[in-house]
Amino acid sequence: MKSFPESKSFDWDEGNINKNWDKHRVHHLECEEIFFNEPIVTKVEKRGVSQEERVCALGVTNEGRFLFVVFTIRRGRIRVVSARDMNKKERKIYHEKTKEDTEI
Repeated sequence: MKSFPESKSFDWDEGNINKNWDKHRVHHLECEEIFFNEPIVTKVEKRGVSQEERVCALGVTNEGRFLFVVFTIRRGRIRVVSARDMNKKERKIYHEKTKEDTEI
């Protein structure tokens, strides 16, 4: 199952473009980079009352920064909900899964 659209276009607005920079010092362009770099590890979850599908992604930026990004797909575009550096456990999962496959 694909976790993100082929076009890899993004949905940024005033509500989410600077949120991750303010909280975790992750620039919105860094968030986008993980979708273009291989490998990326994903896990689909249903969250909240609306049961909106959210995807957790582990990936690497162009500069080699390991990021944990939560996103959803709205109107065919990737909308980043949250982004931060991977913690130790997530890095371990990423390295283990990228040796095997790309599904958590």
